[in-house]
Amino acid sequence: MADIRSKIADIYSLEQLSLKKSWVHDRHPLVKLASTFLFIILVVSFDRYELARLAPFIFYPVILMALSETPWPIVLKRFALTLPFCLFAGISNVIFERKTAFILMGLNISVGVVSLFSIVFRAFLCVTAVLLLIAVTPMSRITAQLRRLHLPDIFVTLFEMLYRYIAVLLGEASTMYTAYMLRSTEFKGLQMRHMGSFAGQLLIRSYDRAERVYNAMKCRGYDSFAARGKKKRLSAADYLYLAATCLPLIALRIIDVRAAYSIVF
Repeated sequence: MADIRSKIADIYSLEQLSLKKSWVHDRHPLVKLASTFLFIILVVSFDRYELARLAPFIFYPVILMALSETPWPIVLKRFALTLPFCLFAGISNVIFERKTAFILMGLNISVGVVSLFSIVFRAFLCVTAVLLLIAVTPMSRITAQLRRLHLPDIFVTLFEMLYRYIAVLLGEASTMYTAYMLRSTEFKGLQMRHMGSFAGQLLIRSYDRAERVYNAMKCRGYDSFAARGKKKRLSAADYLYLAATCLPLIALRIIDVRAAYSIVF
């Protein structure tokens, strides 16, 4: 039970960083959403073999994490959860694409290996950008800004509730698992034959608990439209942040830094 509680705290530990104060934290949610969205679009727009052109984009998360004082371990720990999916998606390229891309220290590096590293690095950049957005912007401000951008309210509400109800689901699972172990002292864990009933009861209990939570929210005046919050005007610092993040990203997408360097020198 203590392990599940630690998992719940771990889920929301990244959002706790958004309560800190820094130049990045104080920026308007709109400019942070815009720069993150542009960064992801530009990163995924590269061909899967253009690993060298993707490399300069690492400066975006590195600089912003330094300015916001976001610790790397908490971000890398979350990216590690996506790493198996990236490897699974790119491992077939190593097997079937064996044409030599270049030779490194006497070793033939195939285009499949380049493609695999490109997929992993691309996923690292995108996941880190999203995690960084959560680390510097409270979730309530993100969803309020999404509503102000006139995204379908039902999707924003579902995203918001799903994020908040993860703790409810894990809490119910913790309670049920504790009760199960107290009644089954001869077993060390949940038995396979009880998995079906356990999952069914968990679904029913978490649904009832979520319904009670939502009703309590409505009794306290919750309204998704009111959750838009008061509109805040963009400041000069916000425009500076937008220009300082977006313009270099667009330049890196248009200009091949490696080719330009070879021409100059």
